Amino acid sequence: MEEVLQVGIITTTHGVRGEVKVYPTTDDARRFKKLKEVILDTGRERITLEIEGIKFFKQMVILKFKGIDTLDEAAKYRQAGLYVTRENAVKLNRDEYFIADLMGLEVCDASGELLGCLEDVMTTGANDVYVIRMTDGRELLLPAIKQCILNVDMEQRRMKVHVLEGLL
Repeated sequence: MEEVLQVGIITTTHGVRGEVKVYPTTDDARRFKKLKEVILDTGRERITLEIEGIKFFKQMVILKFKGIDTLDEAAKYRQAGLYVTRENAVKLNRDEYFIADLMGLEVCDASGELLGCLEDVMTTGANDVYVIRMTDGRELLLPAIKQCILNVDMEQRRMKVHVLEGLL
């Protein structure tokens, strides 16, 4: 499992005082209100930054980091990912999982026959859709609903599913 979880990507600067616009990669952008710090991944290094200010604008989050006070300083971090440690991540309810943890799970049908591997998760308005790369190379799009997802065993890295008629 990942030691850190992505919560956003810096898209551009905002204003002249070192603020940045962040595209949230978390399902609830309001979670930024509770964050005190994030880990910025520049591609070469990871830097822990303290959050000094938070605003929301349309679908974006505008962050001000302590010690980054000019447009030029903030511009260096365009397209950088923002992460949190698992300790700072949101608490999950029963039967909820971080998408990063689901990637690569073996997917089996109700009888235990291997169907393939979970390759991606598409977020839609109603429910997530799991993209499963089947053993024969085909792609199965499976809605993440209780009727389809029978069991997720994170220790065994295995998901048991029921494929509704017409999905294959």
